[in-house]
Formats: sequence, structure tokens, C-alpha cells
Amino acid sequence: MEKFILGAVLGMAGGALLVANNCKLRNLVKKNQEELLTKAEQYIDAKLEEKDGAQS
Repeated sequence: MEKFILGAVLGMAGGALLVANNCKLRNLVKKNQEELLTKAEQYIDAKLEEKDGAQS
């Protein structure tokens, strides 16, 4: 019975760590995606301005 309780406690602690790390990882990926989209938008805007400036 003691081994079962110890296993359950360790399992819950391990699961909590996985969920916490997963949440941090998910937030990190989301942040990086937002930064990448912002940079891509800035790059596209710069290229469009160059194209419009060349046509004028």
C-alpha cells in the first residue's frame, strides 16, 4: 500500500512538472511565432514600399 501511495504521489508530481513545462514551451513557441509574423509583415511592407517607389 505504501508503494502505491508513493507511486501515485511521484506520478502526480511528475505530471505537474510536465504540464508546467509544456505550458512554458507552448508560450515560448507562441511568442516566437508572433515575432516571426511581425518581422515578415515588416519585410513585406518594406518590399512593397520599394516597389511603389520604383514605379513612381
